[in-house]
Amino acid sequence: MLHWIISSTSKLSDLIECYWFIEKNSGCGDSFPKLNPDPSAHLILAPRSEPYSYSFEKQQDLGQGSHFLLAHQNTFELNHSKSFTHLGVKFKVGVPYMMSLTTNDKGQLDVVKQVDTNELLSVNETALGELFELAKQNPDGCIAKLEAILTPWMEQTQHDQHSQLTFRVVEALQETSISVLADKLHCSKRTIERSFRRVTGLTLKQYQAMTKLELMLEYLNQKQTSQIDWVDIAFQFGFSDQPHLIRYLKQQIGTTPNKYLLERGFTIDIYGGVSSS
Repeated sequence: MLHWIISSTSKLSDLIECYWFIEKNSGCGDSFPKLNPDPSAHLILAPRSEPYSYSFEKQQDLGQGSHFLLAHQNTFELNHSKSFTHLGVKFKVGVPYMMSLTTNDKGQLDVVKQVDTNELLSVNETALGELFELAKQNPDGCIAKLEAILTPWMEQTQHDQHSQLTFRVVEALQETSISVLADKLHCSKRTIERSFRRVTGLTLKQYQAMTKLELMLEYLNQKQTSQIDWVDIAFQFGFSDQPHLIRYLKQQIGTTPNKYLLERGFTIDIYGGVSSS
């Protein structure tokens, strides 16, 4: 499996968190990996005839080719049993609202939307193929070309009072708890909650839970099993005790933490799910 993740450092970095690429051959890696909850949306570029499948519980989103994966609070199971090529753009939280990709006051969660890249970005199948080849040989060159394609579309984004406040909230929550957020931003808690929900579709607690889970799984993935101290991890990530942490992880990822560590099957290194290079 060939894959990379690279942070956005251009003028689009205010809107785009990172770019990523995966090419998987049939029989290589997990055929049905899990995709953890994510408050960010992704534009996923793929060959037009290539099928995709995202499922959780009784919901299944099927389609072919390029698509938007909007923020999702559920853990998706992906069908990666066949070969595929994905070039991804991970947007910062709230950007779909600014680009009118979400169409209601509560945002859209757990939604996959098929995309016509020729209509959206003026990129036909031949140009897509050239991007994929460049991604394999020269990731930086691929990103430069992709950004040139994205810029005219991304320049259509528009901030309003709700998205501006949401961006401030996301930045503040990196070092501030929800309980003191209103004082820090000089804004009422009700106003913050209302704007954040309108832009992201999430409550502040849901968002914080997603980011905590991502950080925890990234931390676990970087450790050898013998290095894992569950008591220490519970304390580090704000759980009252080890059993509370274990129950939380089992509920979120659908398996026991020890089994997760043995299988390492979750795709936290995919779709921009770990620290970018």
